[in-house]
Amino acid sequence: MHDRLVTPQQAGMRLDRFLAAADEVGTRARAERLIETGEVLVDGDRRPKSFRLVEGATVTFPEPEPATLDLEPVDIDVPVLYEDGWLMVVDKPAGQLVHPVPGHRGPTLVHALLGRTGGGEAARPGIVHRLDRETSGLLVVARDDRTLGRLQGMLRRRSISRTYAALVRGRPASRSGTIEAPIGRDRRDPARVSLDTDNPRDAVTHFSVVELLPRHALLDVNLETGRTHQIRVHLAAIELPVAGDSVYGVREPGLKRQFLHAARLAFPHPFSGERVEVESPLPADLQEFLDRLAS
Repeated sequence: MHDRLVTPQQAGMRLDRFLAAADEVGTRARAERLIETGEVLVDGDRRPKSFRLVEGATVTFPEPEPATLDLEPVDIDVPVLYEDGWLMVVDKPAGQLVHPVPGHRGPTLVHALLGRTGGGEAARPGIVHRLDRETSGLLVVARDDRTLGRLQGMLRRRSISRTYAALVRGRPASRSGTIEAPIGRDRRDPARVSLDTDNPRDAVTHFSVVELLPRHALLDVNLETGRTHQIRVHLAAIELPVAGDSVYGVREPGLKRQFLHAARLAFPHPFSGERVEVESPLPADLQEFLDRLAS
């Protein structure tokens, strides 16, 4: 771990900006990620990214990520559903990590796209947003720094529409609804995300019913914000747990993963402004499970 003392010149600086300025961190995105996961302490306490530092405070943060410039491309079939000179929209298979993480450095989506994407951190070139390992579906990735910056700005401004197909156990009380509940790392179990957190971040999820089944419901879920595990945590909070989700939901015989698929992605092109709309049908494993329930 690194300890960094706040100088008089840095007094009043936001925690995320202070951290991003450290050579060992290097980017605002990584600074925010470390703060969100509870890996940054100010005088021994977790603080939100907007926390204003005082002179003499000690900021503690982890060692830098291992160098990843030695990443080698891996021949993995990842469908590309849209592509131009600035960006791609890819259809990530279930079971595949988006980028290397401690304890698992490959193969990932980054390995499959190496040389075709760019911008941002060496460990995750071109990555604009992420999906859980067991969530399949659509991701937009950038080819260069300029495009990455524009897409990340659009994501912050909520100009990128992301719609998921989610099968839940239970029957919603209404045909549509909005879940607005801040979430963050659980105060007792930092491996989980929950509403019971010391570092809440605004999170808003919209849903509508596509199909009602005897014990389940198929939902369209639209993210207004994109917090870690947001859909899974929010649906569990209203007693509609995602089918097959072993962490927040319920196990289902015959379903080997969570029934969550990033089905539609829509946004104005970051340079031309033309509308980009991409859809991905349910993968075979999820469609087959849904067909069995409906039969």
